[in-house]
Amino acid sequence: MKLEFYNTSGRKIEEFVPVSEGKAGFYCCGPTVYNYAHIGNLRTYVFEDLLRRVLAYAGYEINHVMNITDVGHLTDDGDDGEDKMEKSARETGRTVWDIARHYTDAFFNDTEKLNIIRPEVTCTATEHIQEMIDLIKKLEEKGFTYLTGGNLYFDISKFPEYGKMALIDRQNLQAGARVAVDENKRNPGDFVLWFTKSKFENHVMLWDSPWGKGYPGWHVECSAMSMKYLGEHMDIHCGGVDHIPIHHTNEIAQSEGASGKKWVNYWLHGEFLLLKKAKMSKSSGSFLTLTSLEDMGFDPLDYRYFCLGGHYRSQLIFSEESLEASKSARKNLNERILKLKERGESGDLEKLDGKALEYLESFRTHIARDLGVSRGLSDMWQLLKDPDVCDEDKLSIVLDMDRIFGLSLKDVKAEEKEGDPEIDALVEERNRSRSEKNFARADEIRDELLARGIEIKDSPQGTVWERK
Repeated sequence: MKLEFYNTSGRKIEEFVPVSEGKAGFYCCGPTVYNYAHIGNLRTYVFEDLLRRVLAYAGYEINHVMNITDVGHLTDDGDDGEDKMEKSARETGRTVWDIARHYTDAFFNDTEKLNIIRPEVTCTATEHIQEMIDLIKKLEEKGFTYLTGGNLYFDISKFPEYGKMALIDRQNLQAGARVAVDENKRNPGDFVLWFTKSKFENHVMLWDSPWGKGYPGWHVECSAMSMKYLGEHMDIHCGGVDHIPIHHTNEIAQSEGASGKKWVNYWLHGEFLLLKKAKMSKSSGSFLTLTSLEDMGFDPLDYRYFCLGGHYRSQLIFSEESLEASKSARKNLNERILKLKERGESGDLEKLDGKALEYLESFRTHIARDLGVSRGLSDMWQLLKDPDVCDEDKLSIVLDMDRIFGLSLKDVKAEEKEGDPEIDALVEERNRSRSEKNFARADEIRDELLARGIEIKDSPQGTVWERK
Protein backbone atom coordinates (compact mmCIF):
# COMPACT_ATOMS: atom_id res chain seq x y z
CA MET A 1 0.00 0.00 0.00
CA LYS A 2 1.70 3.20 -1.20
CA LEU A 3 1.31 6.18 1.15
CA GLU A 4 1.58 9.86 0.27
CA PHE A 5 1.83 12.79 2.67
CA TYR A 6 1.84 16.56 2.33
CA ASN A 7 5.36 17.53 3.36
CA THR A 8 5.46 21.01 4.86
CA SER A 9 9.15 21.15 4.05
CA GLY A 10 8.52 21.09 0.30
CA ARG A 11 4.90 22.34 0.34
CA LYS A 12 3.76 19.37 -1.75
CA ILE A 13 2.44 15.81 -1.50
CA GLU A 14 5.22 13.24 -1.64
CA GLU A 15 5.37 9.45 -1.63
CA PHE A 16 6.44 8.08 1.74
CA VAL A 17 9.77 6.25 1.53
CA PRO A 18 11.00 5.21 5.00
CA VAL A 19 14.57 5.48 6.19
CA SER A 20 14.49 1.76 7.02
CA GLU A 21 12.39 -0.56 4.88
CA GLY A 22 9.23 -1.76 6.60
CA LYS A 23 9.67 0.59 9.56
CA ALA A 24 8.24 4.01 10.32
CA GLY A 25 9.60 6.21 13.09
CA PHE A 26 7.94 9.48 13.93
CA TYR A 27 8.15 12.11 16.61
CA CYS A 28 5.29 14.25 17.90
CA CYS A 29 5.55 17.33 20.04
CA GLY A 30 3.70 16.38 23.20
CA PRO A 31 1.94 18.44 25.87
CA THR A 32 3.39 20.95 28.28
CA VAL A 33 1.84 19.61 31.45
CA TYR A 34 0.93 22.78 33.34
CA ASN A 35 -2.82 22.66 32.61
CA TYR A 36 -5.46 20.42 31.07
CA ALA A 37 -5.31 19.87 27.32
CA HIS A 38 -8.07 21.74 25.50
CA ILE A 39 -9.99 20.14 22.66
CA GLY A 40 -7.93 22.09 20.12
CA ASN A 41 -4.79 20.41 21.48
CA LEU A 42 -6.55 17.08 21.38
CA ARG A 43 -7.49 17.51 17.72
CA THR A 44 -3.75 17.47 16.93
CA TYR A 45 -3.27 14.23 18.86
CA VAL A 46 -6.24 12.65 17.05
CA PHE A 47 -4.58 13.60 13.73
CA GLU A 48 -1.31 12.04 14.84
CA ASP A 49 -3.18 8.93 15.96
CA LEU A 50 -4.73 8.66 12.49
CA LEU A 51 -1.25 8.92 10.99
CA ARG A 52 -0.05 6.12 13.23
CA ARG A 53 -3.05 3.95 12.37
CA VAL A 54 -2.60 4.48 8.61
CA LEU A 55 1.09 3.59 8.83
CA ALA A 56 0.25 0.42 10.76
CA TYR A 57 -2.60 -0.39 8.35
CA ALA A 58 -0.07 -0.16 5.52
CA GLY A 59 2.07 -2.75 7.26
CA TYR A 60 4.82 -0.64 8.81
CA GLU A 61 6.45 -1.45 12.14
CA ILE A 62 5.82 1.67 14.21
CA ASN A 63 8.10 3.53 16.58
CA HIS A 64 6.13 6.55 17.77
CA VAL A 65 7.96 8.90 20.16
CA MET A 66 6.34 11.78 22.05
CA ASN A 67 7.82 14.13 24.61
CA ILE A 68 6.22 15.34 27.82
CA THR A 69 7.37 18.87 28.60
CA ASP A 70 7.51 18.79 32.38
CA VAL A 71 10.34 21.31 32.64
CA GLY A 72 7.93 24.07 31.72
CA HIS A 73 8.72 26.71 29.17
CA LEU A 74 8.06 30.39 28.79
CA THR A 75 4.69 31.79 27.84
CA ASP A 76 5.49 31.97 24.13
CA ASP A 77 7.78 30.36 21.58
CA GLY A 78 10.13 33.33 21.52
CA ASP A 79 11.77 32.73 24.92
CA ASP A 80 9.69 35.50 26.44
CA GLY A 81 7.38 35.70 29.44
CA GLU A 82 7.07 33.55 32.53
CA ASP A 83 7.69 29.83 33.00
CA LYS A 84 4.32 28.09 32.64
CA MET A 85 5.04 25.35 35.16
CA GLU A 86 6.07 27.77 37.90
CA LYS A 87 3.16 30.09 37.13
CA SER A 88 0.72 27.19 37.53
CA ALA A 89 2.44 26.02 40.72
CA ARG A 90 2.20 29.48 42.26
CA GLU A 91 -1.47 29.86 41.34
CA THR A 92 -2.45 26.43 42.72
CA GLY A 93 -0.18 26.22 45.73
CA ARG A 94 1.39 22.93 44.57
CA THR A 95 4.97 22.07 43.64
CA VAL A 96 6.02 22.07 39.99
CA TRP A 97 6.61 18.32 40.25
CA ASP A 98 3.05 17.76 41.53
CA ILE A 99 1.71 19.94 38.73
CA ALA A 100 3.58 17.90 36.12
CA ARG A 101 2.39 14.53 37.45
CA HIS A 102 -1.22 15.62 37.78
CA TYR A 103 -1.56 17.05 34.28
CA THR A 104 0.42 14.23 32.67
CA ASP A 105 -2.06 11.73 34.14
CA ALA A 106 -4.97 13.92 33.02
CA PHE A 107 -3.59 14.10 29.47
CA PHE A 108 -3.28 10.34 29.10
CA ASN A 109 -6.71 9.88 30.62
CA ASP A 110 -8.09 12.11 27.85
CA THR A 111 -6.20 10.32 25.07
CA GLU A 112 -7.37 6.93 26.35
CA LYS A 113 -10.99 8.09 26.22
CA LEU A 114 -10.43 9.22 22.62
CA ASN A 115 -8.97 5.82 21.62
CA ILE A 116 -5.63 7.44 20.87
CA ILE A 117 -2.99 4.70 20.85
CA ARG A 118 -0.23 5.46 23.33
CA PRO A 119 3.20 6.03 21.72
CA GLU A 120 5.89 3.36 22.04
CA VAL A 121 8.04 5.97 23.81
CA THR A 122 6.84 8.85 25.98
CA CYS A 123 9.84 10.73 27.29
CA THR A 124 9.85 13.45 29.92
CA ALA A 125 12.13 16.42 29.59
CA THR A 126 13.30 16.27 33.22
CA GLU A 127 14.72 12.78 32.65
CA HIS A 128 16.73 13.83 29.60
CA ILE A 129 18.62 16.92 30.77
CA GLN A 130 21.98 15.23 30.13
CA GLU A 131 21.02 14.48 26.53
CA MET A 132 20.16 18.14 26.07
CA ILE A 133 23.47 19.25 27.57
CA ASP A 134 25.35 16.84 25.29
CA LEU A 135 23.57 18.22 22.22
CA ILE A 136 24.30 21.81 23.24
CA LYS A 137 27.97 20.93 23.73
CA LYS A 138 28.11 19.62 20.13
CA LEU A 139 26.68 22.90 18.89
CA GLU A 140 29.18 24.83 21.00
CA GLU A 141 32.09 22.80 19.60
CA LYS A 142 30.93 23.57 16.05
CA GLY A 143 30.71 27.30 16.66
CA PHE A 144 26.92 27.74 16.62
CA THR A 145 26.62 29.30 20.08
CA TYR A 146 27.54 32.38 22.07
CA LEU A 147 27.24 33.19 25.78
CA THR A 148 25.93 36.57 26.83
CA GLY A 149 23.89 37.97 29.69
CA GLY A 150 24.23 34.66 31.51
CA ASN A 151 22.45 32.64 28.80
CA LEU A 152 23.72 30.50 25.94
CA TYR A 153 22.23 31.35 22.53
CA PHE A 154 22.08 29.65 19.13
CA ASP A 155 23.41 31.99 16.45
CA ILE A 156 21.12 31.60 13.42
CA SER A 157 23.59 33.48 11.19
CA LYS A 158 25.85 30.40 11.40
CA PHE A 159 23.12 28.16 9.92
CA PRO A 160 22.58 29.23 6.27
CA GLU A 161 19.27 27.38 5.81
CA TYR A 162 17.62 28.81 8.92
CA GLY A 163 13.90 29.34 8.34
CA LYS A 164 13.77 27.51 5.00
CA MET A 165 10.79 25.29 5.92
CA ALA A 166 8.88 28.23 7.41
CA LEU A 167 9.71 30.45 4.40
CA ILE A 168 11.28 33.01 6.73
CA ASP A 169 13.15 35.86 5.06
CA ARG A 170 16.09 36.40 7.39
CA GLN A 171 17.10 39.61 5.66
CA ASN A 172 13.79 41.20 6.62
CA LEU A 173 13.41 39.63 10.04
CA GLN A 174 12.89 42.48 12.45
CA ALA A 175 13.11 42.42 16.22
CA GLY A 176 9.70 42.73 17.79
CA ALA A 177 7.84 41.40 14.72
CA ARG A 178 8.15 37.66 15.25
CA VAL A 179 10.03 37.46 18.53
CA ALA A 180 10.37 39.69 21.54
CA VAL A 181 13.25 42.14 21.74
CA ASP A 182 16.21 40.73 23.67
CA GLU A 183 19.19 43.07 23.90
CA ASN A 184 21.54 40.11 24.41
CA LYS A 185 20.78 38.63 20.99
CA ARG A 186 23.03 39.23 18.01
CA ASN A 187 20.14 38.49 15.65
CA PRO A 188 16.40 38.83 16.36
CA GLY A 189 15.85 35.12 15.58
CA ASP A 190 18.57 33.78 17.88
CA PHE A 191 17.19 31.56 20.63
CA VAL A 192 18.27 30.35 24.06
CA LEU A 193 19.77 26.88 24.40
CA TRP A 194 20.48 27.15 28.12
CA PHE A 195 19.28 29.68 30.70
CA THR A 196 21.47 30.49 33.66
CA LYS A 197 19.92 33.91 34.15
CA SER A 198 16.22 33.43 34.82
CA LYS A 199 13.91 36.39 34.42
CA PHE A 200 12.26 35.40 37.69
CA GLU A 201 13.71 34.89 41.15
CA ASN A 202 13.68 31.57 43.01
CA HIS A 203 13.41 29.47 39.88
CA VAL A 204 12.77 25.90 41.09
CA MET A 205 13.81 23.62 38.22
CA LEU A 206 17.59 24.02 37.94
CA TRP A 207 20.41 21.69 36.85
CA ASP A 208 24.19 21.90 36.77
CA SER A 209 25.74 22.44 33.35
CA PRO A 210 29.04 23.57 31.76
CA TRP A 211 27.49 27.07 31.47
CA GLY A 212 26.30 27.29 35.03
CA LYS A 213 23.32 26.17 37.06
CA GLY A 214 20.15 26.68 35.07
CA TYR A 215 17.62 25.01 32.78
CA PRO A 216 17.29 24.20 29.06
CA GLY A 217 15.55 26.26 26.42
CA TRP A 218 12.30 24.74 25.19
CA HIS A 219 13.38 23.95 21.63
CA VAL A 220 16.38 21.82 22.57
CA GLU A 221 14.40 19.12 24.37
CA CYS A 222 12.62 17.87 21.23
CA SER A 223 15.87 17.64 19.28
CA ALA A 224 17.72 15.82 22.04
CA MET A 225 15.00 13.28 22.82
CA SER A 226 13.93 12.56 19.25
CA MET A 227 17.53 11.85 18.24
CA LYS A 228 18.03 9.59 21.24
CA TYR A 229 15.10 7.36 20.32
CA LEU A 230 14.91 7.75 16.53
CA GLY A 231 18.47 8.58 15.50
CA GLU A 232 19.92 11.61 13.73
CA HIS A 233 17.86 10.93 10.57
CA MET A 234 14.18 10.11 11.04
CA ASP A 235 11.09 9.61 8.94
CA ILE A 236 8.40 11.97 10.24
CA HIS A 237 7.99 14.87 12.66
CA CYS A 238 4.49 16.13 13.55
CA GLY A 239 2.89 18.98 15.40
CA GLY A 240 0.48 21.88 15.06
CA VAL A 241 0.87 24.58 12.39
CA ASP A 242 1.73 27.08 15.12
CA HIS A 243 5.03 25.23 15.62
CA ILE A 244 6.27 25.86 12.08
CA PRO A 245 7.69 29.41 12.28
CA ILE A 246 9.62 29.14 15.54
CA HIS A 247 9.71 25.84 17.42
CA HIS A 248 10.19 23.51 14.46
CA THR A 249 12.37 26.02 12.65
CA ASN A 250 14.68 26.17 15.68
CA GLU A 251 14.62 22.39 16.09
CA ILE A 252 15.86 21.96 12.52
CA ALA A 253 18.65 24.47 13.01
CA GLN A 254 20.04 22.94 16.19
CA SER A 255 19.53 19.30 15.11
CA GLU A 256 21.13 19.66 11.69
CA GLY A 257 23.74 22.01 13.08
CA ALA A 258 24.81 19.32 15.56
CA SER A 259 24.69 16.33 13.20
CA GLY A 260 25.72 18.01 9.95
CA LYS A 261 23.03 16.15 7.98
CA LYS A 262 19.33 16.18 7.15
CA TRP A 263 17.26 15.46 10.24
CA VAL A 264 13.63 14.82 9.18
CA ASN A 265 12.31 13.56 5.83
CA TYR A 266 8.62 14.45 6.24
CA TRP A 267 7.03 17.25 8.25
CA LEU A 268 3.27 16.94 8.89
CA HIS A 269 1.32 19.73 10.58
CA GLY A 270 -2.26 19.81 11.83
CA GLU A 271 -4.45 22.91 11.49
CA PHE A 272 -6.28 24.78 14.24
CA LEU A 273 -9.62 24.02 15.77
CA LEU A 274 -11.61 27.25 15.70
CA LEU A 275 -14.27 28.37 18.14
CA LYS A 276 -16.52 31.01 16.58
CA LYS A 277 -13.78 31.74 14.02
CA ALA A 278 -11.11 32.30 16.67
CA LYS A 279 -8.21 30.02 17.47
CA MET A 280 -8.86 27.94 20.58
CA SER A 281 -6.26 28.73 23.23
CA LYS A 282 -5.88 28.80 26.98
CA SER A 283 -4.68 32.40 27.02
CA SER A 284 -7.69 33.73 25.09
CA GLY A 285 -10.23 32.07 27.36
CA SER A 286 -11.55 29.95 24.49
CA PHE A 287 -10.80 26.86 26.49
CA LEU A 288 -12.92 23.69 26.37
CA THR A 289 -11.64 20.41 27.79
CA LEU A 290 -12.80 16.89 27.07
CA THR A 291 -14.36 16.86 30.53
CA SER A 292 -16.31 19.99 29.54
CA LEU A 293 -17.81 18.07 26.62
CA GLU A 294 -18.65 15.11 28.87
CA ASP A 295 -20.41 17.48 31.28
CA MET A 296 -22.47 18.68 28.30
CA GLY A 297 -23.63 15.09 27.72
CA PHE A 298 -21.24 14.04 24.97
CA ASP A 299 -19.16 10.88 24.74
CA PRO A 300 -15.45 11.46 23.98
CA LEU A 301 -15.90 9.37 20.82
CA ASP A 302 -18.49 11.90 19.63
CA TYR A 303 -15.61 14.39 19.56
CA ARG A 304 -13.33 11.91 17.81
CA TYR A 305 -16.03 11.39 15.17
CA PHE A 306 -16.29 15.18 14.81
CA CYS A 307 -12.53 15.37 14.16
CA LEU A 308 -12.77 12.65 11.51
CA GLY A 309 -15.07 14.88 9.50
CA GLY A 310 -12.37 17.42 8.65
CA HIS A 311 -9.01 16.98 6.93
CA TYR A 312 -6.10 17.50 9.29
CA ARG A 313 -4.70 20.32 7.12
CA SER A 314 -7.99 22.26 7.14
CA GLN A 315 -9.23 24.47 9.94
CA LEU A 316 -12.23 22.96 11.72
CA ILE A 317 -14.90 25.17 13.29
CA PHE A 318 -16.28 23.81 16.53
CA SER A 319 -19.77 24.43 17.90
CA GLU A 320 -22.13 22.57 20.18
CA GLU A 321 -24.46 22.12 17.19
CA SER A 322 -21.75 20.49 15.10
CA LEU A 323 -20.89 18.16 17.96
CA GLU A 324 -24.57 17.27 18.35
CA ALA A 325 -24.60 16.34 14.67
CA SER A 326 -21.55 14.10 15.20
CA LYS A 327 -23.19 12.51 18.23
CA SER A 328 -26.30 11.74 16.19
CA ALA A 329 -24.27 10.34 13.29
CA ARG A 330 -22.23 8.11 15.61
CA LYS A 331 -25.40 6.85 17.28
CA ASN A 332 -26.84 6.05 13.84
CA LEU A 333 -23.62 4.27 12.91
CA ASN A 334 -23.65 2.17 16.09
CA GLU A 335 -27.27 1.18 15.50
CA ARG A 336 -26.47 0.07 11.95
CA ILE A 337 -23.53 -1.97 13.22
CA LEU A 338 -25.77 -3.63 15.83
CA LYS A 339 -28.28 -4.61 13.16
CA LEU A 340 -25.52 -6.07 10.98
CA LYS A 341 -24.24 -8.08 13.93
CA GLU A 342 -27.75 -9.37 14.68
CA ARG A 343 -28.03 -10.66 11.11
CA GLY A 344 -24.80 -12.63 11.15
CA GLU A 345 -21.02 -12.72 11.37
CA SER A 346 -18.60 -10.63 9.31
CA GLY A 347 -17.26 -12.07 6.07
CA ASP A 348 -13.76 -12.70 4.79
CA LEU A 349 -12.00 -9.62 3.41
CA GLU A 350 -9.85 -11.81 1.18
CA LYS A 351 -12.94 -13.07 -0.64
CA LEU A 352 -14.47 -9.68 -1.44
CA ASP A 353 -15.39 -8.91 -5.03
CA GLY A 354 -17.67 -6.65 -7.03
CA LYS A 355 -19.05 -3.52 -5.39
CA ALA A 356 -17.92 -4.58 -1.91
CA LEU A 357 -14.31 -4.70 -3.06
CA GLU A 358 -14.69 -1.35 -4.83
CA TYR A 359 -15.73 0.30 -1.57
CA LEU A 360 -12.74 -1.12 0.29
CA GLU A 361 -10.32 -0.10 -2.44
CA SER A 362 -11.80 3.41 -2.56
CA PHE A 363 -11.38 3.73 1.21
CA ARG A 364 -7.77 2.58 1.07
CA THR A 365 -7.01 4.99 -1.76
CA HIS A 366 -8.41 7.89 0.23
CA ILE A 367 -6.60 7.20 3.49
CA ALA A 368 -3.32 6.57 1.64
CA ARG A 369 -3.54 9.97 -0.03
CA ASP A 370 -2.47 12.33 2.76
CA LEU A 371 -4.75 10.81 5.41
CA GLY A 372 -8.00 11.44 3.57
CA VAL A 373 -10.00 10.02 6.47
CA SER A 374 -13.02 12.29 5.96
CA ARG A 375 -13.41 10.88 2.45
CA GLY A 376 -12.96 7.42 3.92
CA LEU A 377 -15.86 8.19 6.26
CA SER A 378 -17.97 9.02 3.22
CA ASP A 379 -16.99 5.67 1.67
CA MET A 380 -18.23 3.91 4.79
CA TRP A 381 -21.65 5.58 4.75
CA GLN A 382 -22.15 4.88 1.05
CA LEU A 383 -21.31 1.25 1.72
CA LEU A 384 -23.75 0.95 4.63
CA LYS A 385 -26.59 2.41 2.54
CA ASP A 386 -25.91 0.28 -0.53
CA PRO A 387 -28.56 -2.48 -0.91
CA ASP A 388 -26.38 -4.33 -3.43
CA VAL A 389 -23.74 -5.29 -0.84
CA CYS A 390 -24.57 -8.15 1.53
CA ASP A 391 -24.61 -7.65 5.30
CA GLU A 392 -21.63 -9.87 6.07
CA ASP A 393 -19.45 -7.96 3.59
CA LYS A 394 -20.63 -4.63 4.97
CA LEU A 395 -19.73 -5.68 8.50
CA SER A 396 -16.31 -7.03 7.59
CA ILE A 397 -15.40 -3.90 5.59
CA VAL A 398 -16.63 -1.42 8.21
CA LEU A 399 -14.76 -3.21 11.00
CA ASP A 400 -11.65 -3.08 8.84
CA MET A 401 -12.19 0.65 8.24
CA ASP A 402 -12.47 1.14 11.99
CA ARG A 403 -8.83 0.16 12.33
CA ILE A 404 -8.34 3.74 11.09
CA PHE A 405 -11.42 5.49 12.52
CA GLY A 406 -10.84 4.17 16.05
CA LEU A 407 -14.54 4.28 17.01
CA SER A 408 -14.59 0.88 18.77
CA LEU A 409 -17.24 -0.47 16.40
CA LYS A 410 -16.42 -4.11 17.15
CA ASP A 411 -17.35 -3.46 20.79
CA VAL A 412 -20.72 -1.83 20.09
CA LYS A 413 -23.47 -3.36 22.20
CA ALA A 414 -27.14 -2.63 22.68
CA GLU A 415 -27.74 -0.09 25.41
CA GLU A 416 -29.10 -1.62 28.58
CA LYS A 417 -32.31 0.10 29.57
CA GLU A 418 -33.24 0.70 33.17
CA GLY A 419 -36.08 -1.66 34.09
CA ASP A 420 -39.57 -0.51 35.06
CA PRO A 421 -41.68 -3.27 36.70
CA GLU A 422 -45.01 -1.61 35.83
CA ILE A 423 -44.14 -1.20 32.15
CA ASP A 424 -42.60 -4.65 32.00
CA ALA A 425 -45.86 -6.09 33.39
CA LEU A 426 -47.94 -4.25 30.76
CA VAL A 427 -45.68 -5.47 27.96
CA GLU A 428 -45.97 -9.02 29.27
CA GLU A 429 -49.78 -8.69 29.44
CA ARG A 430 -49.83 -7.38 25.86
CA ASN A 431 -47.76 -10.33 24.65
CA ARG A 432 -50.09 -12.73 26.47
CA SER A 433 -53.14 -11.02 24.94
CA ARG A 434 -51.65 -11.36 21.47
CA SER A 435 -50.91 -15.06 21.99
CA GLU A 436 -54.56 -15.51 23.13
CA LYS A 437 -55.68 -13.55 20.03
CA ASN A 438 -57.18 -10.82 22.23
CA PHE A 439 -55.93 -8.15 19.86
CA ALA A 440 -58.31 -5.49 21.17
CA ARG A 441 -56.66 -5.66 24.61
CA ALA A 442 -53.17 -5.81 23.04
CA ASP A 443 -53.88 -2.64 21.03
CA GLU A 444 -55.33 -0.97 24.12
CA ILE A 445 -52.11 -1.59 26.05
CA ARG A 446 -49.98 -0.32 23.15
CA ASP A 447 -52.01 2.90 23.02
CA GLU A 448 -51.73 3.34 26.77
CA LEU A 449 -47.96 2.95 26.64
CA LEU A 450 -47.67 5.33 23.69
CA ALA A 451 -49.60 7.93 25.66
CA ARG A 452 -46.97 7.55 28.39
CA GLY A 453 -44.11 8.03 25.91
CA ILE A 454 -43.26 4.32 25.65
CA GLU A 455 -42.73 2.76 22.21
CA ILE A 456 -42.97 -1.01 21.71
CA LYS A 457 -40.94 -2.84 19.08
CA ASP A 458 -41.65 -6.45 18.10
CA SER A 459 -38.99 -8.63 16.47
CA PRO A 460 -38.26 -12.36 16.04
CA GLN A 461 -35.99 -12.04 19.09
CA GLY A 462 -38.85 -10.72 21.26
CA THR A 463 -40.52 -7.50 22.29
CA VAL A 464 -38.59 -4.51 23.63
CA TRP A 465 -39.70 -1.09 24.76
CA GLU A 466 -38.01 2.31 24.86
CA ARG A 467 -38.89 5.82 25.91
CA LYS A 468 -39.44 8.20 23.02
